[in-house]
Amino acid sequence: MLQIKKSDYQKMLGHAEKNLPNEACGLIAGTLEGDIKVVKEVYLLTNVDASNEHFSMDPKEQLAAVKDMRAKGYKQFGNWHSHPESPSRPSEEDKRLAYDSKADYLILSLMDREHPVLNAFLIVNRTEVSKEEIQYV
Repeated sequence: MLQIKKSDYQKMLGHAEKNLPNEACGLIAGTLEGDIKVVKEVYLLTNVDASNEHFSMDPKEQLAAVKDMRAKGYKQFGNWHSHPESPSRPSEEDKRLAYDSKADYLILSLMDREHPVLNAFLIVNRTEVSKEEIQYV
């Protein structure tokens, strides 16, 4: 299970809306409390592809985020990105690029702007997708 503060969800949503019509992206990190991944930090990164169909994180921003995680003693749980025009599920490209089977891949769909949807997924062998529960606190 992934536990995330409502304020961090709002932070992601704001970044995603600000970057429309393109995909937004970032990283998530935090601490483990038993089996619960407690998100302590959401990093907002630049999509250097500036595309509404795919994303690439700015390498300098990504490195700075990883350094910050280490300094705070956080574990990187995974990444997040938005789908401006499609559902909150991994695309074929998302699966193909899912290099870490232990990482959480969060997808925030803005397809219905009035009702955005955030889901978390684990992707094994770049093909097997399972949904992970998100708890908002």
